[in-house]
Amino acid sequence: MHKLRSLSTAKLAEVLSRLSTRLKSTEGRPSAPLGSRFLTNPDDIFNHNMWDHVQWTEDDKEKARQRAEENSSVQIPLKEQGKFDTEAWQYWDKFYEMHQNKFFKDRKWLFLEFPELLPSCAKSQVRNGCQDDQQVEILLPSQSRMDTKTRHHLHIHHCHRNTDSCQKPCEGAALENNKTTQTPTFPGQDAPFRILEVGCGVGNSVFPIVNSIKETNAFLYCCDFSPRAIQLVKDHPDYDDSLCHAFVHDICKESTSFPFPPQSLDVILAIFVLSSIHPQRIQGVVNQLSTYLKHGGIFLFRDYGRYDLSQLRFKKGRCLSENFYTRGDGTCVYFFTKEEVHDLFFKAGLEEIQNLEDKRLQVNRGKKVAMHRVWMQSKYCKLHPPSSS
Repeated sequence: MHKLRSLSTAKLAEVLSRLSTRLKSTEGRPSAPLGSRFLTNPDDIFNHNMWDHVQWTEDDKEKARQRAEENSSVQIPLKEQGKFDTEAWQYWDKFYEMHQNKFFKDRKWLFLEFPELLPSCAKSQVRNGCQDDQQVEILLPSQSRMDTKTRHHLHIHHCHRNTDSCQKPCEGAALENNKTTQTPTFPGQDAPFRILEVGCGVGNSVFPIVNSIKETNAFLYCCDFSPRAIQLVKDHPDYDDSLCHAFVHDICKESTSFPFPPQSLDVILAIFVLSSIHPQRIQGVVNQLSTYLKHGGIFLFRDYGRYDLSQLRFKKGRCLSENFYTRGDGTCVYFFTKEEVHDLFFKAGLEEIQNLEDKRLQVNRGKKVAMHRVWMQSKYCKLHPPSSS
């Protein structure tokens, strides 16, 4: 810890700069990645499909609150609610049976928002070979607004995880094997950098990651409680069991073990998955998942925010409990606030690196309609080693 604190200011700035990226086109024009398109002139609203960092008026907030209150005024009877929890995997299995891999698109924005997913050498490869002939400029827009505590947390996390993340397996595994001498063999045990995606679906994050960690000695685990989704992942032409291990797993069942030991993961990724879990179960899920992070490991989270358009569109009679709904196909969704997200990860023993409420204006230019979207995006780090007591 003392060595980390003694690093130079220049080195700290270098570490911080790696934590966020921005794309520029080869012509020098901003390519408008996530978070960089601002609506400064109301007359321009229909010039683009999406505007970032939109400020809501008090009237916007009140209308959204009233709409949510109205559509939740009639709830599904308690005696009928249980099936949406106990049979959740069946509803999602039917969803993937119907849609296969055609419903969701691959998340090409993944590494812009979550560069922590990749070891250092993979980041350089992504920067040098990004899609659409674009080059990456390193940027941390909020750096000037960070407080001292947050800067220190980022510093500890990045120094811990990038030291040997791209070395040969025999070297990278040496330190880890000192901790896992008694652990049976498990997939990816020789990898110095390990990622888990929970609720991976049909692999819309899996394959962008797999195709970016080749030649890095990193390893990806991915799980979903839908057997059909996992089979679709394994049937994908880019699936490679030397880089990835896909398995069926219900993260709500605490008695079910993962195919790797506790404190063995560098990154856990949860994208639009925790919202599908009953609110009373979410804390237990995050608590359990956090035990699998190494000291210095990071939990990356993106999900639905309170009063997102999709919440306000629900009709009466689809509400299960406050801000928790079931869709027509039986799948469920919860809508988070920034404060709830913080409490969720803080109670699991993690410390905040980032916790954002991502408010945007989505535009249908053909119909001349503007719609408010709200997503949560957070990064929480496991800074403290396990107690020896």
